[in-house]
This record gives sequence, structure tokens and C-alpha cells, in this order.
Amino acid sequence: MSLDGSQSQFDYNDRYGIRPQRAWIPYALSFLVIGSAWIIWAGLHHAEPAISADLIAFNNQDPRKIEIRYIVTRRDPSRTATCIISARDINKVIVGQIFDEIPASQGAIERTATIPSRGDAVNAGVNSCHLN
Repeated sequence: MSLDGSQSQFDYNDRYGIRPQRAWIPYALSFLVIGSAWIIWAGLHHAEPAISADLIAFNNQDPRKIEIRYIVTRRDPSRTATCIISARDINKVIVGQIFDEIPASQGAIERTATIPSRGDAVNAGVNSCHLN
């Protein structure tokens, strides 16, 4: 009982600063909502990239000049693009690399390029593409 006459329940939890057992639930729910929104946004944003390239085939009959065929798809066909394509040797070391400029065009475009190499190339691939 206090000196001013008010009646209050004595609580050891208040006295010693013990918090309720489920204090983490609001934090977990807020993290869940924000995390779920970010996962949904990331999945939708990266589902259709601005530009993508797919390897069709490569021909390495002449190991010093490897020929590659690939297809480029853009979301905005009015923009030009640049793709970095490279040739690799048996140890996966890049022995030849070129920048292939792709003009603006409608729809997907199939490209053929020849990569000169300083060593014997065994395969080729598209490293990356970006819009200009």
C-alpha cells in the first residue's frame, strides 16, 4: 500500500524489468510483411529482364577463330545493345573476347560473330549484354 492511498498491484515483472514472453511477435510480423513484399517485387522485376541473350551454338573447327550464334531479346527494341562474347580454352581461361554491337530492331534478333583467339579455343559463350 502506498502513502497517498492508491491501491495498486505489486508486480515483480515491473520491478525487475521482465518483459512478456511474446514481445518478439510484432517485430517478426513486420519483418515478414516487409520481406514478403521485397521477395514478390524482386521476383516480378527479374522475371523479365531488360535484355537477355541465349547461346544457340558455337563452331570451333578453326580453334584460332571460333564462331558463335546467339539470340538477343530486348524489352525495348528501339535501343541499341552491346554484348560481350568470349572464347575459352580447355582450362576455362578466356583466350578471345569481343564486344558485339547490336542495332535497334523489332523482336528477338539472332547474331553470328567470329571471335579471334590467342590460344586454342574449345568453347564460346555470351558473358553479358547491356542496353546503350
